[in-house]
Amino acid sequence: MKVLFIHQEITPYLKETPMSLIGRYLPQGIQEKGKEIRIFMPRFGNINERRNQLHEVIRLSGMNMIINDTDHPLIIKVASIQKARIQIYFIDNDDLFTKRKYTIADKNEDFYEDNDDRTVFFSRGVIETVRKLNWPPDIIHCHGWMSSLVPLYIKRAFKDNPLFSDSKVVYSLYDDDFKGAFNVNYDKKLKMPGIVAKEIKWLKNPTYANIQKSALDFADGIVIASPNINKDVEKYARSLKKPILEYQGEENYVDAYNDFYDKIMAL
Repeated sequence: MKVLFIHQEITPYLKETPMSLIGRYLPQGIQEKGKEIRIFMPRFGNINERRNQLHEVIRLSGMNMIINDTDHPLIIKVASIQKARIQIYFIDNDDLFTKRKYTIADKNEDFYEDNDDRTVFFSRGVIETVRKLNWPPDIIHCHGWMSSLVPLYIKRAFKDNPLFSDSKVVYSLYDDDFKGAFNVNYDKKLKMPGIVAKEIKWLKNPTYANIQKSALDFADGIVIASPNINKDVEKYARSLKKPILEYQGEENYVDAYNDFYDKIMAL
C-alpha cells in the first residue's frame, strides 16, 4: 500500500506541536508497518535550509501555477531524517513561502492575507509533484487546513487521472482554528476543470469551519486528531456518517491509523 502524507507541520523543521509530532512520527511508523510512503509539507520561511540540509530537486521544479491571474513558480526541495529513513518533499515559492519569516501569521500574529493563495498553491503543488513522480497513492492523508483543498481536487479535478482514480482520502481534524476568514474570492481562486460551484458552497464564506466542512465532504475517512476540535466542525463530521477514527493517545496511534487505512481501502 502507498500512503501519501500531506502535512502542514513536521518537527524538527518547525517547533514541536501535537500536529508536528504526528507529522514526524506517523509516517515513520506507517513505513515500519511495511507501507510505502511519500511526505509533503510547505517550505515555510522560518525553516533553516542549511541546518536541515534542504536542496532543490531540479527535475521536479519549474512549473508555473496561475492563481488569481498571477504566475507562481513551483520549487520542490527535499530533506531527509536519516535515523528514521524518511524523506520530506517541500513545496516552495519565494513570494508565498521563502521570504516570510513566520508560518501562517506575521510577527504581530496577524493572519497572512494571502493564506488562501498559499493553500491553493500548496495543495495543487503537492498533486502536480506526485504526478511528476508518477507515484499512485492508495491513501492520501491530509493534516492541517493548508491541505484542505486536496480532497476536493483529488475527487473532482483529478478523478479521471489514473494516478488518483482509486485513491482514498483521509482528513484529520486538529485544534488549529483561526479567526476571521479567507478572501471572499477564494471559491473562484481555487477553481479547476471538474469543480462545479454547487459542490463548493461552503467556500463562498471561507471561515475556518467552512473550509474544514468542504474538505470533509470529499474525504473517505475522518480522523479526530486532537482531543478538542471545533464543535461545529465535529458535529458536521459526525453527521456525514463516514468512517471516523476517534482521538488516539500517544501509545497506540500508529497501530490505530494503520488499521484505519486498511479499513478505508476495503470500502
